Amino acid sequence: MIHRGISKGFTMIEILVVLVVVGLLAALAVTNMGGASQQRELENQVRELFLLMQTASEQAILNNDELGLLFTDEGYQFLVFDDENDEWSEQGERLFRPRNFPEWLTVTPLVENELPRLGGDEDAFRPDLMFFSSGETTPFELEFTVGSDSDYVHRIVSDGLSAIEWLPPGAQEGES
Repeated sequence: MIHRGISKGFTMIEILVVLVVVGLLAALAVTNMGGASQQRELENQVRELFLLMQTASEQAILNNDELGLLFTDEGYQFLVFDDENDEWSEQGERLFRPRNFPEWLTVTPLVENELPRLGGDEDAFRPDLMFFSSGETTPFELEFTVGSDSDYVHRIVSDGLSAIEWLPPGAQEGES
């Protein structure tokens, strides 16, 4: 009787099946981590702008200046109103330097446009939001999303008289 030797090892099919399963799991993990990292980065961007807006509001009161926030295609910058020349100019402090948003971040500003504004219509810089030395702000709502994903929305809001609020996804005004 001839005995066949017992084969020790894996067949090519078994190895390929394991590689396919590991590849699918790795792709799934990378996809999930990518979305989570964008959400974390979105939260960091919103937090930074929220804190800068609060600081600008306080600086306007302390320095008796009118400050503004101008949104550009790439990001945003803070402005200061020059009473003597009746025009807006870039804020010189390093803290308020211009900043850029990541390409995937979408910002939708909803600003009350019917209110009177400082400066002339031909002013090179015309802020979207203003922080007045009286402590008031332009009424606004800013929505931040990852691309067009409207399910995960951070908002920064103010009615112009109350404090600026940051509303994470799912929160309503007054809950923060």
